[in-house]
Amino acid sequence: MAARTKSTKDRPSYRCTECGWTAVKWLGRCPECQAWGTIEETGTSAVRTTAAGRVSTAALPIGQVDGRSATARSTGVDELDRVLGGGLVPGAVVLFAGEPGVGKSTLLLDVAAKAASDDHRTLYVTAEESASQVRMRADRINALSDHLYLAAETDLSAVLGHLDAVKPSLLVLDSVQTVASPEIDGAPGGMSQIREVAGALIRASKERGMSTILVGHVTKEGAIAGPRLLEHLVDVVLSFEGDRHARLRLVRGVKNRYGATDEVGCFELHDEGITGLADPSGLFLTRRDEAVPGTCLTVTLEGKRPLVAEVQALTVDSQIPSPRRTTSGLETSRVSMMLAVLEQRGRITALGKRDIYSATVGGVKLTEPAADLAIALALASAASDTPLPKNLVAIGEVGLAGEVRRVTGVQRRLAEAHRLGFTHALVPSDPGKVPAGMKVTEVADMGEALGVLPRRARAQAPRSEDERR
Repeated sequence: MAARTKSTKDRPSYRCTECGWTAVKWLGRCPECQAWGTIEETGTSAVRTTAAGRVSTAALPIGQVDGRSATARSTGVDELDRVLGGGLVPGAVVLFAGEPGVGKSTLLLDVAAKAASDDHRTLYVTAEESASQVRMRADRINALSDHLYLAAETDLSAVLGHLDAVKPSLLVLDSVQTVASPEIDGAPGGMSQIREVAGALIRASKERGMSTILVGHVTKEGAIAGPRLLEHLVDVVLSFEGDRHARLRLVRGVKNRYGATDEVGCFELHDEGITGLADPSGLFLTRRDEAVPGTCLTVTLEGKRPLVAEVQALTVDSQIPSPRRTTSGLETSRVSMMLAVLEQRGRITALGKRDIYSATVGGVKLTEPAADLAIALALASAASDTPLPKNLVAIGEVGLAGEVRRVTGVQRRLAEAHRLGFTHALVPSDPGKVPAGMKVTEVADMGEALGVLPRRARAQAPRSEDERR
């Protein structure tokens, strides 16, 4: 039996209300989450020491530990299994976070129904909706199963009671911020309540060998709401992303104790629910019989998955002293950098006096530098009103000196482009092994890259008044 001795002197304790970090003195700024004015006194804490006690199980050499109990079980949704590393591990706790309306509840209700079977019951606890509302959604997406149990509870003790009654293999709680314990002071969603609810469910999961999925809210900045301790306690953290005006949804692994964190699952949202996309590149392309000026294709990597995406640009004469710069799906700063490189290194100087609009197709967001070359070529094509060659993809990072730099995964990107029927690619130097039958042109700088435009088009590109004279 562990013996504890209480210190003769109690000291005040201070805690950050944002992340839960504790200190023995007050600070104006939390060293953990860098938030100002969040350190509050929580009373006195007794300094205790713990003596050695009896162990529950003897320590074993790691080679003798039985790992069969940690074998992952499929969720029935291939794209989610890809991100999880094969499926849900018994006893694992997954935090599934995303913006309101992105489709978290719809996807997890479908997962709960597909994971339910004769040997594995599933319990879906909703704390934000009534049971009848969830049933209506289940009818709409055809997520009905005799082994899927539904409960509407906001009390932690009631949730634990349902676990004793149903004995599920999978628990889905929607959401962890709306469940509270009557034994803890504070409103639902507060730091103390979230810590208690998550801690109790984690203990129940480990003791029962039950997989648990906790739905989490996000703040307006996109971070997971609640103390950062929650992300440390769980085994897997998944982020559900997507523009509510587009069909594409992405599940990214932020933390995964059972697999890689660079996998991405792609889903399509429609009237009948959410379905996985094994080949999502078609959402980001516009199929045309003839090439159109101002468009260029690139291959981006979402985790390990290559996706072919289309960049579009449009330039028009400005009617105002300060020309417009509008972007959608692209970083404004990177588009501005490509405009500067084109003006200084590509000698297309009149772009500064024109309205410029740039966007991606299908709602995809291109943030990696490998899309720089495609952005620059789309802008140059729009400026000269001349299309790029058909079936061309451009891959590469562009520096401020105009050089085209190497990026990671060039061979994987080229293989995906070749699979989709593209025959010509612009890449940085030394791309490695290229697919058979694909013409790959290595370019060292923007001057060579602009060579794909016809000479007539380059001669007609807008230039400044000084260059015309």
